[in-house]
Amino acid sequence: MKRNLQTLFMLTRKRSIQFLIAAFFFYLVLVTLEIPLVFKADLTTVATRTHKLLSEEDSLLKESPARPFKTVSNADSPSQLARRSVISGLVLNDAVFESNGNDGSLELYKLVKHARQMGRRLWADLESGNLRTVVSKPENRSSSCPGSVSLSGKDALGVVPLPCGLTLGSHVTIVGKPLAARPDFEPSIAVVKENEPVMVSQFVVELQGLKTVDGEEPPRVFHFNPRLKGDWSGKPVIELNTCYRMQWGSALRCDGWKSKADDDTVDRMVKCEKWIRDDEHHLEESKSTWWLKRLIGRTKKVNVDWPFPFSEGKLFVLTISAGLEGYHVTVDGRHVASFPYRAGFTLEDATGLSLAGDIDVHSVFAASLPSSHPSFSPQRHLEFSTRWRAQSIPNSGVELFVGILSAGNHFSERMAVRKSWMQHRLVKSGAVVARFFVALHARQEINVELKKEAEFFGDIVIVPYLDNYDLVVLKTVAICEYGVHTVSAKYIMKGDDDTFVRVDAVIREARKVPDDTSFYIGNINYYHKPLRYGKWAVTYEEWPEEDYPPYANGPGYILSSDIARYIVSEFEMHKLRLFKMEDVSMGMWVEQFNRSKTVQYSHSLNFCQFGCIEEYYTAHYQSPRQMMCLWDKLQRQTRPQCCDIR
Repeated sequence: MKRNLQTLFMLTRKRSIQFLIAAFFFYLVLVTLEIPLVFKADLTTVATRTHKLLSEEDSLLKESPARPFKTVSNADSPSQLARRSVISGLVLNDAVFESNGNDGSLELYKLVKHARQMGRRLWADLESGNLRTVVSKPENRSSSCPGSVSLSGKDALGVVPLPCGLTLGSHVTIVGKPLAARPDFEPSIAVVKENEPVMVSQFVVELQGLKTVDGEEPPRVFHFNPRLKGDWSGKPVIELNTCYRMQWGSALRCDGWKSKADDDTVDRMVKCEKWIRDDEHHLEESKSTWWLKRLIGRTKKVNVDWPFPFSEGKLFVLTISAGLEGYHVTVDGRHVASFPYRAGFTLEDATGLSLAGDIDVHSVFAASLPSSHPSFSPQRHLEFSTRWRAQSIPNSGVELFVGILSAGNHFSERMAVRKSWMQHRLVKSGAVVARFFVALHARQEINVELKKEAEFFGDIVIVPYLDNYDLVVLKTVAICEYGVHTVSAKYIMKGDDDTFVRVDAVIREARKVPDDTSFYIGNINYYHKPLRYGKWAVTYEEWPEEDYPPYANGPGYILSSDIARYIVSEFEMHKLRLFKMEDVSMGMWVEQFNRSKTVQYSHSLNFCQFGCIEEYYTAHYQSPRQMMCLWDKLQRQTRPQCCDIR
């Protein structure tokens, strides 16, 4: 038995050796045949082999391959270089901005020249590669985050800084005294009769955020406005609200009636408490009624009625505390109102306390503040994932190009757009192309991060001038130039980075117009007049005419490509008149084009200017969180619906 096993083992080992020898000779034959083929192969073919997919996200992107090239070359054509560049192709030189001053553009053109010169320097520094992002050391951050802030007297006037914002459990206490009512001929809270003053006594307590755009006021994270006298209702009221990008949300008005039992509560507290109103009758109960109730055995109900929390000349102690679901306000130890947190704002955004109006502030005390500094890095909202990268521009077949105006430091707004409506199937397929148009920021560290963002995502076009609120019109011209020369789109749309776009609805509106017709679609204003006084005043030098031309509101409008081509041509020939309001400028250019070829004006309220409405085509003033909410609702529901107003 043992001998038989040894024999079997020897035979098996012999056959294994024979098999290995045969496999070795077969391998030599294959190598001998392969080498000549390798040397004969075109090296460019080897160089263009498909890269290995590194992740599941890469495989998702490969489902929509980039456009194929008929020939492979190491040299890029000029058009390919333009498509890959992050700099706009719009030529900004001195000749473009020469003005004789007859059209009121002289001061604007001087501003443009200065912004262009500064932009050149900033971009040259960026291209040199010597700039780096400076990140403060974490150990130094806590030193600027005091656990409490205390100010008194005149030091408490204006804006009190809260360096690291608020956190859960933080509270701010104000001790003050409302001033006596004063006559006001132009109150903002009342209806005024001609030449008759209104007696007004009101003050405002606000938690404010960081200013995000030059020319705009900082966002109001929480607005608390007691109106002792002068409200349009004729009653003392308290109004609570928020404001983002200078657009107010839906106000909560507490007018003395307690919130209904079926209303939503905030941390199980009602939004508005009850107080004694002037129209309530508090008559003493008659003796006969009192005796009758005693005879039938009914006990007397004890009512506790409180007056309006504030009185002229009377000291008060007001406390705002941050709860789990919202802000809670107490006055003299009694709960007065609660306000739920609005979408788009976080507690750490409240970096300042503003006190204004008819109030004598004695002291301010903020406590239980966060001990660590929140991350204010420009890239804290960016997700550097290949999933959000822009598709390559097709050689042809782009139906709609969407140019999105954005500011350099709007990192979170751009990221929200990428993750929401820019994920629409029409955008992913290449039928619609969207790009952000951004000018350079005064802070060079923001420009460094902006350039990195542009190079990674491939969806940013930098217009090389120093950004200014009055020069947004240059970005609009750059959108037309890019849409005509780089994308060759059939329709061109302009939007903002806080505008949510229903891509399919917008394209349907454009398709309704016959192909050979020039058109201008949006929420169009007719017979609007320039404001000659106030913050947004337009001088006669800037706009001599009494009326504006018909123009579509800036947050979202569509043009046929021939109008955009005309605008670019006029700009390149130094004939295009510029005005600081970009939407009015567009209306002016369309009106000029209309003199040579008829333009079809199409007005629709669904291009919403003031926020969001049901069945919207575009929704304006949407925070990043609301952008994601709208996109989520659009995926889950058949009809478009708005999210909670801020």
